[in-house]
Amino acid sequence: MQPKIATQNHEIKHVEQTTCCIVGGGPGGAMLALLLARKGVEVTLLEAHMDFEREFRGDTIHPSVLNIMDELGLTERLLQLRHTQVHRFSIRTMKGEVTFANFDELKVKYPFIAVLPQARFLDFITAEAQRYPNFHLVMGAQVNELIEEDGKVCGVYYRGNDGWHELRAILTVGADGRFSRIRKLLGSEPIKTSPPMDVLWFRLMRKPDDREKGLVGRFSNKALLVTIDRFDYWQIGYVIPKGTYQQIRSAGLERLRASIAQAIPEFADRVDDLQEWKQISVLSVESNRLPCWYRPGLLLIGDAAHTMSPVGGVGINYAIQDAVVAANVLGDKLKHGSVQLRDLASVQRQRELPTRIIQAFQTFMQNTVLATSLNSDKPLTVSPLVRLMLRTPVIRTLLARLWLLAPGLVM
Repeated sequence: MQPKIATQNHEIKHVEQTTCCIVGGGPGGAMLALLLARKGVEVTLLEAHMDFEREFRGDTIHPSVLNIMDELGLTERLLQLRHTQVHRFSIRTMKGEVTFANFDELKVKYPFIAVLPQARFLDFITAEAQRYPNFHLVMGAQVNELIEEDGKVCGVYYRGNDGWHELRAILTVGADGRFSRIRKLLGSEPIKTSPPMDVLWFRLMRKPDDREKGLVGRFSNKALLVTIDRFDYWQIGYVIPKGTYQQIRSAGLERLRASIAQAIPEFADRVDDLQEWKQISVLSVESNRLPCWYRPGLLLIGDAAHTMSPVGGVGINYAIQDAVVAANVLGDKLKHGSVQLRDLASVQRQRELPTRIIQAFQTFMQNTVLATSLNSDKPLTVSPLVRLMLRTPVIRTLLARLWLLAPGLVM
């Protein structure tokens, strides 16, 4: 048989068949692959990189996902991995700490956010999926093109370590994140749902006697910083107004170090670790949502369908919740070899309202808190009325439930 030629003139050395092809081995893609494999669906997960290690990934596993993992019987094993637990969502201002949500007040089995390196979480999920012979993981698989026939997506062309492959599937799922290749191939333009901002991303030394753990937000004059405990070092996210990086760079590293020390006084003894601008990465962050998450033969989930702002750290959790709904709706249909457009529409219909709600909350926080504080010369303050409301358990519980709402599994 003559080798096939893809439309970009690459020789196709291998032609493969699966029931569901998932592009992107992030939380949504990995979880969907595991759930479908458990249901007996033949599933192939394509990950572009050779491992799951990334510098810029969220590490917050919310009570909603811990509950989903518990339904799978996996939470206790997951929590044996090295992690820290966040029982309150708080920010520290120049005038004291403000707690927005107290997870201990939730009547759930796991009333906390687990801060766990995402790479370890993905290793855990894919290792669990590999227990099923119908699950296939391909690392280093660079998806180049969609296979389309008669107006329907029928799979992908991808480049692996041994050349180009044609992978045909009943359903292709794009779970390849905020810079989704699948979304670009479709030519879909998302609707922006909140103003963009930039984040300076860098590391600082962690000392054995550091008392902080987990994840903490800090406000000071015109600065918002988030500290993430990576056990061996502190990962720092320094939020700045969109497009102001060159201003900050022109002002010099010394001023940046002083700003960090002002926001986090206990880190003043290590800000000199920042000696060069190349130690600092600039991340562009925005929130958006596609009007339509599907085409015949194709579904988008997670950040590929709705890129989330980092406010609240919900990105991982909403991607996993998308995966749960997709598995619930599509699992049995895939087993029987047929998925209709209305089935894909049902996934979006069930997930779009929760996504709109959390994105509206993120937009409110960015417009009323972040934008105001980042563009003001005055320290962030919280009004006495708001402080009083936040001291009320029922208010804190309601806010905490934003991190709890999630679909259950159809086993």
